[in-house]
Amino acid sequence: MATILLVDDETNLADVIRRELQAAGHTVHHAADGEAALALHDALHPDVMILDWMLPRLDGLGVLRQIRQHAATPVLMLTARSEEIDRVMGLEVGADDYLTKPFSMRELLARVHAMLRRVELIQQTLQADRSTSTALLIRGPLVLDAEAHRADLDGELLDLSPTEFALLHLLLRNPGRAFSRAYLLDTVWGEDYISGDRSVDNAVLRLRKKLGPVGEEIETVWGVGYRLRAG
Repeated sequence: MATILLVDDETNLADVIRRELQAAGHTVHHAADGEAALALHDALHPDVMILDWMLPRLDGLGVLRQIRQHAATPVLMLTARSEEIDRVMGLEVGADDYLTKPFSMRELLARVHAMLRRVELIQQTLQADRSTSTALLIRGPLVLDAEAHRADLDGELLDLSPTEFALLHLLLRNPGRAFSRAYLLDTVWGEDYISGDRSVDNAVLRLRKKLGPVGEEIETVWGVGYRLRAG
């Protein structure tokens, strides 16, 4: 199954999560503080990281910022913070999903498995693209290389999560085509649309910020979703 790095300083909760994940067939490694998490991440290159926000030595946001400098590991953040601004902050820093404490083990497992399916779908999509279309996509100063899984803006490497990369790849391959949020969730996220889910909107917001002027070409199609401006 998957190698998962669990980062939480609440020993009892971490033990419960580890048992549930191991029962589902995953290999689980645990870190109890931010600095240990960074060391384990670099050593293990996990498939998924479950990262608590409040940690000793270095908090979850600090861990996430450092990881996003060199890796696109899918990250599920755990937080006791319920305010929307806090959740949005985590997503903007680079988290792929979040859970607010307290939560059920069933929901945690479902979200982890959804993230794993999403990564698998992205890999399958990129494999298919390699055999059916040119790997290099260019939009002004933006160059996306699907084979290298790399995107550059003005010659500088863009820090994109796997979801952001897949979303950008889809838009670049289909300029002028409008995609509904439901379609994007199903194709890029690999999960059914849930009313009120802002995953697509938040991902587009992050992409626009990272792409600068090119990001302004991602247009909102009111009542539908998004498209990359044609031409």
